[in-house]
This record gives sequence, structure tokens and C-alpha cells, in this order.
Amino acid sequence: MRLRALLATDALGLRLLGGEDELDRTVRGVMTTDLRDPSRYLSGGELVLTGLAWRRDAADSEPFVRILVQAGVAALAAGEAELGDVPEDLIVACARHRLPLFAVHESVAFATITEHVVRQVSGERAGDLAAVVDRHRRMMTSGPAGGGPDVVLDLLGSDLDLRAWVLSPTGRLVAGPKAAGPALAADVCARLAAEHLAATRTGRHGPHRVTLGATAYSLFPVRSSGHSPQAARDVRETVLSDWLLAVEADAGDWPEERLDLLHGVTQLIAVERDRREAARTVRRRLAQEVLELAQTGAAPAEIAARLRVAAPVLLPGLGAAPHWQVVVARVEWDGGDVEEGPAAQALLEEVLAAPLPGSASGGHDLAGPEPADRIAVAYTGGEAVALVPLPAVAAEHDGSESGVLADALLESIRGPLTAGLGDDGRITLGVSAAVHSAEGLRGALEEARHARRVAAARPGRVCAAGHQELASHVLLLPFVPDDVRRAFTARLLDPLRDYDRRHRAELIPTLEAFLDCDGSWTRCATRLHLHVNTLRYRVGRIEQLTGRDLSRLEDKLDFFLALRMS
Repeated sequence: MRLRALLATDALGLRLLGGEDELDRTVRGVMTTDLRDPSRYLSGGELVLTGLAWRRDAADSEPFVRILVQAGVAALAAGEAELGDVPEDLIVACARHRLPLFAVHESVAFATITEHVVRQVSGERAGDLAAVVDRHRRMMTSGPAGGGPDVVLDLLGSDLDLRAWVLSPTGRLVAGPKAAGPALAADVCARLAAEHLAATRTGRHGPHRVTLGATAYSLFPVRSSGHSPQAARDVRETVLSDWLLAVEADAGDWPEERLDLLHGVTQLIAVERDRREAARTVRRRLAQEVLELAQTGAAPAEIAARLRVAAPVLLPGLGAAPHWQVVVARVEWDGGDVEEGPAAQALLEEVLAAPLPGSASGGHDLAGPEPADRIAVAYTGGEAVALVPLPAVAAEHDGSESGVLADALLESIRGPLTAGLGDDGRITLGVSAAVHSAEGLRGALEEARHARRVAAARPGRVCAAGHQELASHVLLLPFVPDDVRRAFTARLLDPLRDYDRRHRAELIPTLEAFLDCDGSWTRCATRLHLHVNTLRYRVGRIEQLTGRDLSRLEDKLDFFLALRMS
């Protein structure tokens, strides 16, 4: 705003004492001071308010005004409450340095002037920024030149001193300001997402305000650009997949202009979300085709051909054929007419988009695009099925876990999503082992589905189970599908078969003989016509490749059942 506008506002009680030719100066802020030297607190463009307590005699006016001018302030306003009138020596000093000077009537509080200036300056800056946001949204709608939501988040910081972040419903950090400043901690992201989901489930309109520690946040929903709250049949259709904008401020007393600006920012972010949603179309179609082939019992060669098409899309530039993993999810609501399949699909895409602690598939050390661009998710009925590619490891198998881990998956999503499910929703997930070929994909699908059923048998709103929990004693139960049994066998014995094929090491025959001899080193070595040290080397290699311990009864039982079912 300009000084001329301040003088024209009668409620402020300002009277011009000098500097009529300088009234077009721009005011960028306001500061109240009675320090003799306030320069350390000035950055330029301020309207300085003073009660004149710094002035002891006429000689003090000249150095005080000189300090203000050197700091680049816009004007000085002196209160009349202390001395009755503004001293003539101050008027002369301001005229000498061409610093506009106002007198403030004793009936007007400095707080009134401060509030007016701050409100006007903030409103004008918000208006300018709103125009930038609108232009940016049009650029993003018409092409990629806009640069994504990070640019506007930076503008919020630089122009309105607002730090803001875009979060997924699981607390994943989607976008944030690039300017310097402490990053938003993962636990804070998760708690903000949980608060937002809980508030949304109660039907409260945003922004939702929450205080964590000493910091206040305002949470604005980010909905699809083609979606309005009135258009949704049921909030449960989108509550687990919509993003949110978290602003480090309490928006409770914001003027409408600023709230409208933040609404414009959420619309801009919605454009980016729709863009990412459209980019998933090809991946979804590939996953749907593979899922249908696996479910209908198609020949492995046909499934392999479809996987060869999917691999370059999900992991471009990959030299070797990837391994694959299957994750199955189901979202269930009590009552209501909620289409659960699409909701589970959107949720599973969000869940697998974040790098997971302890999860190789979620890390940034893999070749190819980010996790969000590597996952292909289809759905059938109320169940979502994710096809997760893992780069084939060139080194020999060492028995370590890779890919999506059920425990890490559960840990990353349980808190926020439990808040969004309320008392009437449930999410269950199952995770398969990695398979090395198309032949194992159907077994991996059944394995993930069976693991999900194991998770569904547990208490809790969000539950997950992995293939590790389908232990040998579970496989003896009559209701376990044959494909799950075969997947268990392949997972345990395939590393040994692969090693035998490459090195002719005869690990499988050695394992069979070792179990037949009840783990007796002497009898087994005699049967195989080997030296005991050679037998110990082979058994050590078996344990290294499978991650099992043949001195444990449980692991012996697993190997025994796997060999009998193979």
C-alpha cells in the first residue's frame, strides 16, 4: 500500500507534517519503537510508529531521523500523547532528509494503525499471489510448463511467509517448499494426515485446525478438479485417497481473501494430482491384463509375454528381466453403498508410492522411476491387486528379504488410515514373496490373497500379513490352495535349484540325504560318498542361500514338506 492511502483513512487519525511530495512511497510493513537506534530491527519500507520516548532534547532528533533514512523506512509517525505536539526539531530533521512525517492523534492507538497496515499489505500481497496462482494453474492445465505445486508452495513462503506442504492420506510428503528451512518430520506428517482424515470422517468442513506441540497447522482438503463435496455420494469413497495441504498457521481468523487464495492453491495441486492419476492409466491396464491372465490359468508363456511388455513401462532401462511381487488389499465398510474396488485401488497406489522403511522396493536405490511410477494396480470385485517389479539381482541369492515387507507396510500406514476408517471401516493387506518368472506369478497372487485372509483374521482396523507367516504348519491345513503350497515350495527350493543348475553342486540331493539321515553328518557323508568337510560346506551353502538353519527343527520340517510337495 502507499502512504497516500494511509493519510486518506480517517479512522487512523494521521495528520501530515511534512513530505507531501513523497506520499507515493510504498509501505511494506509497520514497526513500533522508542529505541534511540532501531536500525537492527528495520529491513526497509516500514512505517515507523514512535511515542518519542527516545527524545531527551532537540539534539536527539537529527541522529534518529538519519538512522531511519539509512535503513530505508517509508515514513515516520509520531504520537502526540506523550508531548502534546510533535517537536519542531523533529519536523525540521525529517524535512531535511525528505522523510514523510505524520502526527498520530492521542485518541488513536498504535495497535489500530498496525492492524490496518498489516491487513492491507497482506491483502494486496495475497491478491498479487492469487493472480500468480491462477496463471500457474492455467499453465499446468495446458502443459508441463508450470513446474508443479512446489513452485506455488515456494511463493506462499516468500510472499506470505506461509510454510506449506502437500501430504497424502498416509502422511507421505508429496510436495513441499524448496526454500531453506527445517523439513517436516515424518511423524508430524503422519499425525497431520490422521487429524485430517478424522476431521473429514466427521463431516467437518476444512480448513481443519490442529496444534502439535507449540505449532499450529491448518489443513485444507485437496480434491480432484472435477470433484465437489456435493457431488460425492459418500465421503468414504475418497477419504482414503485424497491429498491435503498442510499450512503452518492458524487460519481461524484469516480474512476471506486469504482463504480464497489457499483454496486456489488446493485447486492447483488438484490439477497435479489429476495429472498423476492420468499417468497411471497405462500401468493400471497392464496390471489388469496380467491379473486376468493369472486368474484364468493362462499359459506361462502368455503371461511372460505380457510381463515383458510391463517391465519397460515400470522399470525403464532395466537390463535383466525383473522379479515380481504381488500385494493384495481390500477396503471394507459397514453398510452404505460404497464401491470398494476403486477405493482399494486408489488406496493401494498411495500406500505403495512411498519408500517404506526396511523395504527394498520402496527405496530410492533402485533403477528406474520413483516408487509412485513403478506400481501397477488393478482391481477385481472389492479387491485391489498390485504388481510390483523388483530388479533382478545379478548376484547369487543370499536368503535376505527384498521387496515390499508386510511389517514395514503396516507400520507406515496404520496410524493415519485408522483415523480415516473410523468405527465402520477396515483395511487388510497381503504380501507375496518375490517370484522370478511368469510360472510363479499365479502362485504369488494366491499367496498374497491367502496372506490377506490371515491378516483379516486378526483384530484391528488396519492389518497386514506377509508370505513369511504362511509357515509349514499352515500349509498342512486342508483349505490352503495348491497354488500357495507350490509358491512356498518354489520360494524355499528355487535358490537351490538355480545354484545346482549353474554350478552342478547337487545341493538338492544333499539336502534330501541329510534329512533322510536325521541330520547325522557321518551317516549322510557315507551315503553320499563325501568327506564330512565337503558335506558341511554343502549344508552351509544351503543355509546361506535359503536363510534357514538346518539345526532347527522348524527349518528341517519346512524343507521336508517342500521336498515332498515338489
